[in-house]
Order: sequence, then C-alpha cells, then structure tokens
Amino acid sequence: MSAPNVQLLLTGNELMTGDIVDSNSAMMAQILKELGLKVNRKVTVADDLALLVSEITYMASTSDLLIINGGLGPTVDDLTAQALALALGVELSQHPQALSHLTHWCLQRGTELNAPNLKQAILPKGCQIIANSRGSAVGFYVRYKDCDIYCTPGVPHELKAMLIEQIVPLIAKKIPSDLITEVTRLQVFGLGESSLQKAIDEQLPNWPTEIELGFRAGMPLLEIKLTTNTKQGLALKSLWQKKLVKVLGDHLIAEVQGKPKSLAEHLLNQLQQHNIKVTTAESCTGGLIASKLTEISGSSSSFEAGFVTYSNEMKTAMLDVPASVLAQEGAVSEAVVIAMAQGALLKSKADIAIAVSGIAGPNGGSKDKPVGTVWFAWGRLGDIKTQCLQLPYKRRQFQQFVAAIGLDLLRRYQQNLTTIPNYIAERAFPPQ
Repeated sequence: MSAPNVQLLLTGNELMTGDIVDSNSAMMAQILKELGLKVNRKVTVADDLALLVSEITYMASTSDLLIINGGLGPTVDDLTAQALALALGVELSQHPQALSHLTHWCLQRGTELNAPNLKQAILPKGCQIIANSRGSAVGFYVRYKDCDIYCTPGVPHELKAMLIEQIVPLIAKKIPSDLITEVTRLQVFGLGESSLQKAIDEQLPNWPTEIELGFRAGMPLLEIKLTTNTKQGLALKSLWQKKLVKVLGDHLIAEVQGKPKSLAEHLLNQLQQHNIKVTTAESCTGGLIASKLTEISGSSSSFEAGFVTYSNEMKTAMLDVPASVLAQEGAVSEAVVIAMAQGALLKSKADIAIAVSGIAGPNGGSKDKPVGTVWFAWGRLGDIKTQCLQLPYKRRQFQQFVAAIGLDLLRRYQQNLTTIPNYIAERAFPPQ
C-alpha cells in the first residue's frame, strides 16, 4: 500500500506580504517525515474567504491528509473555521469543549473571556477538538471527501506541541502497517553536496530506490539522511549504510543520536574522554574558534585559555613570536603559525593547540598571498603539523570556514586520522 498523499494549506496575509517568514511548513514536513510521510503539495493563500473555501475543497479532493495552518485566532481576519464550514456545507456553532478550554485558559491568566475570544469556540458543526496545551485556540479535525483535515494554530510553538502531542499519534494509527519508517542521520564535514553526490554516483551507482537519500546543507556540517519506509528498505539499509560510510571515509563526523552536535562538541567530547586540554592562537578569526568551544557547557574541563593576537606586536608580546620571523616571513606564514602554536602551548600548558593566521579580505592580499590565504598549525609541542589553504570567500564566511577547519584538524589529529581531507585536496595553496 502506498503512503498517504499529504498536502499543507497555510493562510495569512502576513505570509503573502513577507512580514512573516513561513517556518511552519518546514517544521510540519520534518515531523511528518519521521512518520514516513512526504508533503506532496503546499499552498499559501491570503486571508480571503473565497480563496480558502476553494483551496480546501480542491485539496481535500486530491489528498488523503490535509493540514490547514493558521486562521484560528480571535480577529476578523481569522477565517479557517468559517471557510471549512462553508466547504463542508455545515453550520458554525459554539463547541462546548472549545468553550471549556477558553474559559480555563482565561481563568489561569486572570483575563476576561470576551467576545473576540469566544470566536475561537465557534467551529464547524460535528468537528472534533484537538487540544492546544500552549495557547487559547484549539485545533479541530474533520473528515471530508475521504480526506483527514486537521486545523492548527499559526503560532509556531503551539503548532509544534499540537503536532507532537495530538496529531502525530492520530495520524500514526492510520498509516498502513507495511510502511515502516526509519531515519538515520549522518554528520559530514569537508564534503559539499555536489562532491558527495558525484562520489555516490560513481562508487554506488546501484543505490536502491527503497532507501531515500537526502542532503541537508548547513554551515559547517552537512547532514545526510537515509530514510526507509518499507520492510524491504529496512532489510537493505544496514548494508548500504556501511557502503555509504566507506565512501564518506574520515569526513564522517558521527551518526546523529538525538540532537545534532556541533564540530566543537564532537571535539570536546573526544578531549574530555582522554583528559586532554586544548588551546587556541587566533589572528584572522578573532577568537571565533575559542568562542565555538566556550559556547558549550562544561568546556572549561578541556579549554582554559585562548589567545587572540591580531597585530604583529601582540603576536610577539603574548605568544613570543620572534619579531624577526614576522619581519622576514610575514604574519601569514608557516613559520609564524608554528611559533603561535608553540607559544600558546607554553603559555597555557595545554596538550594540543590550533593556530591560524590569514587574509580575510576584502583588502590586504598580494600576488604571493591573495585574499583568502590562511595558514594552520596544530598539534603538540614537538609534533606541529601545518597546512596552507586558499579559501576565496567573503570575510565572515572565510572566518567561519577557517574556524570549522581548525576544529576538524584537531579532531583528525586526536583520532590519528592520516587521510587527506577534501578541503585540503581542493584548497591547498599553492595547489599540490
């Protein structure tokens, strides 16, 4: 049996004018996907009664599951209940359960149950209430033209709670038993979507249709999703996941369990497990690497000090980088980042360090050292590794990439990974 045809109808003048950005449909799609359901069609309309009635009628006739979002409030432009009643050909009436909810909600807040609030209890006759644990507007459910229609509030945190607490359990009961959904998430760093897709096409050309492969680009981590909705897909998944992991190689950071972790979190977890302390020596990133580490609770067990030495004078004063080396080699050089890393290790007494110095732009570059040039040094005293990259991005993006690469180089160092990551193979400067 095939999966239900799912459609979304969003309503609101604010959505149409751009005053509010639609994040609700993305949230709904993500939650529904966990059930193995894919949104096939999404429509956004203004607060116009005729338009709403027309869309509800059409979408109910072409879908198995329709979620209407928005238009449940107390104001005159909240039209969902009225539009649905017209589409169904039923009257509007005061729903006792909705009235009870509103009365209790107002009593809790010490507010008066006024006429505009009472509008939220005037619903299509015969509908079933969907509880709202966060707000005044209840949701409601009807079945029309063999379609299950769920009406939900537009406030994001109310919508999310209603979906998870009320609607998902209702939908789950109606999903065909042969649809078994399992989603695996893999976090990857250093491979872009196009590079990864090319590698999969070349190395895994017979990828099974029973396993849906999806990519979610992010900065800095790329998330890969493997989704199966059938018993056949579930049986194949373990084998093909192993094949994919082999393609990803050392670019694979982790399989996501629960809330995704950042690069800094993965690194700190490794360091904490082995009681290792890290320090940072930053120039072009202005302390961004240290910031990413310290934004994590408990980071002080592995990170005690970092150094932001933006000028040559501070590189010498704070990290003992020889002025003669700075004068001869320039701040963006292998010799300087080695000295920065060594100085940070000696000053902080940490075990490992990452040092970066580069030209973030848009000015300051030269023929030999164009904008985007950055030197990295990382490792322990007596074992400092170095690499120069060319990252031709705008200033802020450049800093973000440098910080992420710095964290990844430490991750690889800590795990004794010796393979060359894609960002070095593609961005080494001069080209290798």
